[in-house]
This record gives sequence, C-alpha cells and structure tokens, in this order.
Amino acid sequence: MATARPTLTAEHREVTGKAVKHLRAAGRLPGVVYGHGVESTSVTVDDHAFEQLRRHTGPNALVDLSVDGQAAQPVLIHDVQVHPVNRRPLHVDLFLVRMTEELTVDVPLVPTGVSLAVTDLNGTLLHPTETVRVRALPDHLPQSIEYAIDALVDFDGSIHVRDLTIPSDVTLLTDADEIIAKVQAPRVEIEEVPVVEGEEGEGEEAEGEAAEGERPSGGERPSGDEAAGESGEG
Repeated sequence: MATARPTLTAEHREVTGKAVKHLRAAGRLPGVVYGHGVESTSVTVDDHAFEQLRRHTGPNALVDLSVDGQAAQPVLIHDVQVHPVNRRPLHVDLFLVRMTEELTVDVPLVPTGVSLAVTDLNGTLLHPTETVRVRALPDHLPQSIEYAIDALVDFDGSIHVRDLTIPSDVTLLTDADEIIAKVQAPRVEIEEVPVVEGEEGEGEEAEGEAAEGERPSGGERPSGDEAAGESGEG
C-alpha cells in the first residue's frame, strides 16, 4: 500500500514586489507554482505549516498542493529563498509535476558506518562530492542515497560514484569516476629545536676571533650580513 503524500494548502496571491513583506509579517510565505506548459500562479502558504513540512520531508519529496480548496496536485519544492541572517524562508518555488514525466534532480549522499582511518589514524573524512544527479519518475525519486565508509581503512583509499547502490528505476547522471569520500592524513607539526644560549654565545665569540685574525692591517672591519627585507602579503 502506497504511503500517503504530505499535503500543503495555498491561496492565490495578488500582492507582489516589496509589498509581500506585509504577507510575511502576517505569517504567510509568498511563492509561485509553475510547470511545463502551465501558467505560473502566485500563491501564499502558511509559514508555520511550510516549516513543519520541510522538517519532515526530504528535498525531493512529492507534496500534494491544494490552491484555494481545489483538487490537490503533486508538486516538488524546487527552490527556497532564505534570509541571509536568520535563515527563515522568504519565497518558495513549487514545481507542478507530471507523474509520467521523468525529472532530473540532485540527491544528497549520506555516509554510514565507521572509517578506521578516522578513528584509529586521526584522519579527517572529506566529501568532495556531496550530491549526485539522477533522473527518474517523480514518485521514484530517492530522498537520499547512503554509502558505507567502512572501506576507508587508510589514507590511500577512496569511494567513487561508481561504488554507490542506485535503485533500478533511477538513472545516474553524475560521472562514475568522481570521488565522494576519502580520508585526509593529519598534519604533522615540526617542533623547533631550542637554542642553548651558552653554546650560541661561544659560537659568536669564536666567529669574532676568526674575523679579527683575518682582518687586514690598517683596514676597516667588514660589516655583517644585512637583514633580509620584509615579505609582504599579496
């Protein structure tokens, strides 16, 4: 039995431009509904209801959207603009899908397991690629793809896109040779050897005696090396 899709209600919106700030103040999030061959519709949704929806669904989850009480239609939350400081949503794009038309989306990768190169060798787990691009029908889009990092037992190993397990009804579009995980060796700090003041003084005295003996009679004592110039940042 198929799992019921999450639902969201919306209302048509006439207010546009800077005036939408009054909608946000009233707890309404402005957005737009659009799709292939469909005229875009400006809408608002309840701010709190939308936040709850995002917390309980993945980035590629289908949502049944009802506008002004009409029959619900499946949409994808395609893009969410957020405030740069408080990270609250400012605008949402809702893409109206056709259930028989394949979609291309980015799917987040989720590492599982334990890497001995991290726990035993104090390495740092790196994720050069955190998402992969796939194509599938709307109701077959994966919310995420898991992969195990147990194979990373040293700093030479790596996991590639080709190592992922992709559902049979999903087409992988990302290059199979891309690295999705590896472990970086810890940095080795070289300790400076402390200089013993007594030894340093004796060396300077010996150098002074040698220089005194080599000085030509009647001439001036040669000056020491000039200090190196300062290096500036580019």
